[in-house]
Amino acid sequence: MLILLAAATIINVAINFRDYSYTNALEKSKMTAEVVRDGLTAHMVNGVMDKRNFFLTNISQYEGVKKLWIVRSSKVDSEYGPGLPKEEPRDEMDSRVLKSGLMEKLITENSDTASLRVSIPYIASSLDTPNCLSCHHVNEGDVLGVISMEFDISNTRSVGMFTVLRIFGLNVIFIIIALFLTNYYIKPYMELFANLQQGIKKAHLGNFTHRFTTKIKGEGKEVANEMNQLFEKMQDAFGSIKDELQTFVARSNISDADPLYEARHIIHELSDIYKFKKTIELDKDKYAIYQRIYQLLEQKFELKHFALYEVNHSRKERELLYITQGDSFCSHDADTNALECRAYRTSTDIISTDFPNLCDSCDKNGELEYACLPFIINNDYSLILSISAKEKEELGNISLKVTSIKNYFEAAKPVIESKILMDILKESSLRDGLTGLYNRRFLEEYIEQEQAQIQRDKTAYDILMIDIDFFKLVNDTYGHDVGDTVIRALSDILKESKREADLAIRYGGEEFLILLRHTTPEATQKVADAIHSGFRSKKFTIGSETMQKTLSIGIAKLPQDADSIWKVIKYADIALYEAKNTGRNKIVYFKSEMFEGY
Repeated sequence: MLILLAAATIINVAINFRDYSYTNALEKSKMTAEVVRDGLTAHMVNGVMDKRNFFLTNISQYEGVKKLWIVRSSKVDSEYGPGLPKEEPRDEMDSRVLKSGLMEKLITENSDTASLRVSIPYIASSLDTPNCLSCHHVNEGDVLGVISMEFDISNTRSVGMFTVLRIFGLNVIFIIIALFLTNYYIKPYMELFANLQQGIKKAHLGNFTHRFTTKIKGEGKEVANEMNQLFEKMQDAFGSIKDELQTFVARSNISDADPLYEARHIIHELSDIYKFKKTIELDKDKYAIYQRIYQLLEQKFELKHFALYEVNHSRKERELLYITQGDSFCSHDADTNALECRAYRTSTDIISTDFPNLCDSCDKNGELEYACLPFIINNDYSLILSISAKEKEELGNISLKVTSIKNYFEAAKPVIESKILMDILKESSLRDGLTGLYNRRFLEEYIEQEQAQIQRDKTAYDILMIDIDFFKLVNDTYGHDVGDTVIRALSDILKESKREADLAIRYGGEEFLILLRHTTPEATQKVADAIHSGFRSKKFTIGSETMQKTLSIGIAKLPQDADSIWKVIKYADIALYEAKNTGRNKIVYFKSEMFEGY
């Protein structure tokens, strides 16, 4: 800015000097023209006009006048005769001025010299002093002649150039001094800014150990001190934030040079995991949680093909809970037998790119890449997540998400475990502790849930009400331990005799209930005979004694006997009562006339 200001000043001064030189020469030419006119008038009045050449020669020696000559107009020549030699127009400018009556000027300059040529007309006027028309017989405004002069203005220009050079030199000296002073006072601030920039760059990399120094006093020193205090606080606050956050969630798949940026991602994931956990805690059961996991894997992690299995440790069974599309890429045996699954056996992640044909049960044709991830829920259950990809690059992208997926499963683990425990507690509350069969409470819940479907689908049930004959005598004679043995023996026979889809229930005491769903009369009779004969042939050894017991069975049918399952159970109980009243140890079907005894 200083250089531009100096250049502008110098150019302006140079232009002004040049204009001044020409303006000064032009004014001098006008003054000379007045002097020459007055002198020639005096010569004419005094009658010495023929002596004008001496006068003009002296005038031409006037300072700065390089050349001077006059030109007479043709009207003056016609009135007073021809003038002196060299009073004719010397060039086109003289002719033009004689003709137009207007002053003209011409500037001529080169590197060495500069000159100004001026041609000024003499105009006849009766208003001037002296009155031109009193001596000349011409009209007002006629041109009487021209005076032409040439001025040498080289000296004026030289003086101007010298002045400009002096101004230029002074400007250069001033600029040098100004730059020196600016550098002297600004440099400490620039050093502080550079130091601040260096510290901020380190802070972007998570390094807050930089300390700011400056030679500036006052506000600059205060800024440096405040920045040092801020960085000390930042170092204390964020020095170990990444490691501390990773105690809550593993985040090895996200790595950034800026630990604060990385911490923000970790905190964001912690927030998402927390929301996920709070949501699944309110879900009804583990299957509702599994449903949310399916959605999470598809929507958040954008997995295209995966399957989720639940493994029962005690039975070594693997149950397929969900698969996105198509068939499982595991073998048929591995889909059911947990021991065929390498991820379950080794409790390690199985990634197909780690080694060729890593798992014998997965994709034997080698058309897919896969990853199998085990998640242990508790001592009884595990989950296996199997993910497949068509290309190694796709599996590589999936592998980057594995750590985050595990974070969600770890969050879900205690919730799933609690749901499993709740299911176990609920199951135990619905089963008889002695026999393992469902109890009457289960029957009530089952009927409540199924009643609407039974009525809508016209579901058929044959219900067997079973009672041990003279069971109270067993307890009274041999004690309750022997009675429990008899009860367990009957429950085993019920389990063996019924179909898997049928329900066996301990209705109370020595009474049992069998619900046969969608059966035929022949099948119902076959089950009843198997239970009746199987129990009758059962021998119980009590010390040196051997005991056998018999059963009474009452049977009623839905919808033949009633339109409500509770009514059918009641009718089966009436048929049982009929069997007991008519001699026991028999199978009796409900008939409407049995109501007569009630």
